[in-house]
Amino acid sequence: MPNANILQEKQQVVSEVAAKLRESTSTIVADYRGLNVAQVTELRKRLREAGVDFQVLKNTLVRRATVEAELTDLNEVLTGPTAVAFSPDAVAAAKILNEFAKKNDALKVKGGVVEGRVIDVDQVKALAELPSREGLLSMLLSVLQAPIRNFALAVKAVSEKQEGGAQA
Repeated sequence: MPNANILQEKQQVVSEVAAKLRESTSTIVADYRGLNVAQVTELRKRLREAGVDFQVLKNTLVRRATVEAELTDLNEVLTGPTAVAFSPDAVAAAKILNEFAKKNDALKVKGGVVEGRVIDVDQVKALAELPSREGLLSMLLSVLQAPIRNFALAVKAVSEKQEGGAQA
């Protein structure tokens, strides 16, 4: 029979992970096996700078947390060494982990959860390829400005044509 203190600590970890799964906008699960200490430190630094909480957790504890958070579909990717990145931003963790995985073959993204929906590796990669929020806003602004800009250019051309005709 396990020690009562150890059991209580594990239950607390499960509750904390379940709360993070519910509260995080995105959660990405990765296999970090094969990364050396310097690489893991660099990855943690990048994630921390983006406000992402990166933890190495036991699969059994995460599985219990997924039951508590009603995300049991995530259990399929909980095999082997598992690191979990909890992010308040929908794209930040996916971008950083995907970029790091491209440079370091040892890091393997397994899947994740975005806004309460379990996603697979391909969906994580697609999410990572999205432009940043600022990039999307600038694209939207450009699309909204195009008709006004075209109208201004047309007015300017008509004005120049009339000035040219008046001088002749």
